Amino acid sequence: MWDIELYERENGRCPCQEFLDNLSLIDELPYVERKIKLLKGLGYKLDRPHAAYLRDDIYELRIKTRNKNIRILYFFFERNRIVLTNGVIKKSDKTPDSEINKAILYRNNYLERER
Repeated sequence: MWDIELYERENGRCPCQEFLDNLSLIDELPYVERKIKLLKGLGYKLDRPHAAYLRDDIYELRIKTRNKNIRILYFFFERNRIVLTNGVIKKSDKTPDSEINKAILYRNNYLERER
């Protein structure tokens, strides 16, 4: 079993939590919660179609609702921790580079603070 943590910026804001707070409680959030539970149970073993490696140690949790494709970006830390960084509702086939770059920045910041 993996521990799930939400990345928190130095100013106290939590990009992933802010993203989750803006999802529909009925049409979107239940799908996300189920996938996070799956990630918590399987960690690295979770693969397509549920999760995918992007680049620079950043992964995406792939969530399909009735109308949308949601991605939660995350990375692994130490032996049993997964840190969720940010989320996006996809509007094209590819996860936006800007969101991946944010996740990389958040990961680097997190690693610096954990040293």
